[in-house]
Amino acid sequence: ATGCVLAATAAAPAGAEEAASAATVTPDPSYQGQEFQGWGTSLAWFANATGGYPEPIREELARRVFGENGLNLNIARYNAGGGNAPDVPDYLRAGGAVEGWWSAPEGTTRHDTGWWSADDAADWNPDADATQRWWVERIADDVDHWEVFSNSPPWFMTESGYVSGGFDAGADQLKAGSVDDFAAYLVGVTERLERAHGIEVDTVEPFNEPNTDYWSTTLGPGGDPVGGRQEGAHMGPELQQDVVRALAAELSGAGTGAKIAAMDETDPETFARNWRSYPEDVREKIAQLNVHTYGTGGRTAVRDSAKAAQSPLWMSETGGDWGEGNRWGGGGQDFQTMSTGLGLARHMVEDLRELEPSAWVFWQPVEDYDNMAPGGESDEGGNWGSIQIPFSCTAEDTLQSCPIRTNTKFDTARNFTHYIRPGDRLVGVEDPSSAAAVAQSGEAATVVHVNDTAAPREVTVDLSKFARVAPDAAVTPVVTDAGGALLEHVDLLVVKKGEKVHVEISVTLTG
Repeated sequence: ATGCVLAATAAAPAGAEEAASAATVTPDPSYQGQEFQGWGTSLAWFANATGGYPEPIREELARRVFGENGLNLNIARYNAGGGNAPDVPDYLRAGGAVEGWWSAPEGTTRHDTGWWSADDAADWNPDADATQRWWVERIADDVDHWEVFSNSPPWFMTESGYVSGGFDAGADQLKAGSVDDFAAYLVGVTERLERAHGIEVDTVEPFNEPNTDYWSTTLGPGGDPVGGRQEGAHMGPELQQDVVRALAAELSGAGTGAKIAAMDETDPETFARNWRSYPEDVREKIAQLNVHTYGTGGRTAVRDSAKAAQSPLWMSETGGDWGEGNRWGGGGQDFQTMSTGLGLARHMVEDLRELEPSAWVFWQPVEDYDNMAPGGESDEGGNWGSIQIPFSCTAEDTLQSCPIRTNTKFDTARNFTHYIRPGDRLVGVEDPSSAAAVAQSGEAATVVHVNDTAAPREVTVDLSKFARVAPDAAVTPVVTDAGGALLEHVDLLVVKKGEKVHVEISVTLTG
């Protein structure tokens, strides 16, 4: 190793009464994961809500998410919207009504479900979803891995007739007779997206948290839906298997080279249950495993399943408030508190250490400021999203009247996304507050360490497990804390201890 970055996140300045703590971090490059593909986000709601904003606003937002000084993401998941029938009033959350790619005949209502054919060009709308697709066009040069994913089939393929879920949240929502149509729809969207924007989609994910009871539709007294608030569809493991088989068959003769990813379950334990039920013929059709970490138990079981399948594993979605030590929050909307940033950083470290993913993907780094304000999603407000902007801005708004705000999650996330880069490999490290990686070149390494206490911490980076350490090797501490973001400190030269190759670098992290 010729160099090392210690990218650290720390709590607020220590009080005089608090004792200093210490940690030794020993990266072990003898234990390495697959090549890390990078960091990403789903587009979906925030892209749908903001893709039509005035140019200065959406450009600045794009820089915050994908720019080198922003979150520096290189992976994007495009949401293939299902879309409700033309006669259904909008009832989904702001940004949540992502337009489907179908074109219904004039006068079509929610009761007309037998008209669509994947082979009829008149049944497709190639100009659909302009706002989310503005983002696809804008970030095409920043993204090197694309995924198309679905939250719900179009309304005419569902049992309930609505994209927000079934009337029974535990019953399968995709009609048994629409499995092949759904596969054709996903492949058709993927092909059209590629042709329109000159991109290559790597994977198609047909599910989103399918084996859960999250997704349901409630009708009001007038017969129109009043909830839920987003697209979703329950599909149990047997139906999942049917969809995977149909999608594989559709892709085999398609004009896209995309492969199948599955199954984006809500947590590792649910993923593992589903995966165990899949027969070998279904497993072998899945090129990439996707899991969410809204629950965190069972990460290592999913890690081991991916290794056994010799497949890339993505942590493909997570999000939260992480206020006051609770991922779901409760502390109110707050852009200064370090608790949210440290909570996200802890979660990221644990995902990298236990799941060992080849990619780590935000659900939505951009959230609706109005929804997170007191009285929106909750009475006290919240801190979901690293970036917040109102989803109600108009064509007359400016960056002053429609401001972009960031909280401390934006800063602590950059300690990961700026320093563990595509092509690196995650390596072993025993310290539970640290994640580590070696660079693709083999000549540098990164340690991300989280100090979520209010006391200063002396961190010793022990490089003794590296086979070679150059005489002029140095460590650059880059610290995000209550005093500032990504503050680069003076390089520290390595010091040998005894005759063995044992190198220590000590850095005290304070506020």
